[in-house]
Amino acid sequence: MAWTIEDHLRDKPEHVRAFYEAFERMIAACGPYQTTVTKTAISFMGSVRGFAGATPRSTSLAGFLDLMKEVHEPPFTRVSPYTSRLWVHRFVIETAEQLNVGFAVRVGEAYRVGEGAHRF
Repeated sequence: MAWTIEDHLRDKPEHVRAFYEAFERMIAACGPYQTTVTKTAISFMGSVRGFAGATPRSTSLAGFLDLMKEVHEPPFTRVSPYTSRLWVHRFVIETAEQLNVGFAVRVGEAYRVGEGAHRF
């Protein structure tokens, strides 16, 4: 079975759908991207590599951003090294206020990773 974004959003509360839609709008504001959908996540790909992912849950939106530096701030719950130049930042969005300008800046930084900024 091929999974779709709608499969992930099916039966989710309206606020979780809204979190996902706001997250995807932040990504779209950065430029073109593609999505890859699996049973466990929705992944976002730039022209060079994947840079973000999301999983709608029953009460929240979980996901990750790949960034070129460690950032320890909400809504990030865990930061792990991925390569010598990249760190995976896990996040959990539980309120609309967490989808703020600061988080949008981090989404933009992750988007640049998807465009290959980590190579320089």
